[in-house]
Order: sequence, then structure tokens, then C-alpha cells
Amino acid sequence: MTPNPLRPYLRFDIDKVFNQVKAAMHREAEKRGNGKALYQDCYTGEILNGGERYDYEHIYGSEWVHTTYKHLLTDEQIALVVNCPENVAVTSRSINQSKGKTNPEVWFANLQNIENHQIDLKLALDNIRKAKAGIEKKVRELSR
Repeated sequence: MTPNPLRPYLRFDIDKVFNQVKAAMHREAEKRGNGKALYQDCYTGEILNGGERYDYEHIYGSEWVHTTYKHLLTDEQIALVVNCPENVAVTSRSINQSKGKTNPEVWFANLQNIENHQIDLKLALDNIRKAKAGIEKKVRELSR
């Protein structure tokens, strides 16, 4: 079956997989924190503890992935690409809300965002690079 490249962006399949990935990440974070979730912010490097204001983050947003690959992949496959381990991370709620759906390469090119959120640019760019590579790898696997 050839995917319809004109189909609209819908999050149902993406969210179903995202919820599973978040639950698995939370279990791992609780192991690290001896029962209390413990994360490292993917953009600042700060330690985030359970109960703090953090969000699970798609480094490359689901809508961007859908738009980029809907000509090649089904919605179910796109959900797997969006939620590949390299593209799902944790960051502070303020960073996640500020970044929104913006392409990470564009958001991190704005020096004001770097300063306002105390971004560790080397760490952030490394995670962006890893997310892009993970997405591309998953797309190659699924489009064979």
C-alpha cells in the first residue's frame, strides 16, 4: 500500500507510541533515582528530579516528521520514527513550551533562546544531531 502524501497530520498513532515510550523512560528514570524519577535535561544538562516541571520532548516535532515523510511512510510507521529513542528526551517545561513546534535547528540558532534558557549549546546540538541520525536510520529501516 502506497501512503497518501496528501493525508492530514493526525497524532493518534504518534501519541499511542509516545505514551509507551514515556512510560518506559519513567521506569528507567525511577531506577536511576532509586524510586524517584531522575533525568538529565537534553538541552541544559541540568538534573531534573521527579516532581519538577519537565516535559518529555520530541526533539524534532511530530508534525515536522509527518510532513517530511508522509509520502514514504504510513501513520503507524511515522509514529515509530517520531518516537525513536534518539528523538525523545526530557527538558524543562519552559524550554519545551518556548520551542513548541519549531524546528530545533532554527530555535537553537536564536542566541536569545540560548541565553534565556541557559542552554549548553554543545550538548543541545549533539542531541539534535543524534535525533536527526536516529530519525534517518529508522526511516531507512521502515522504507525497505
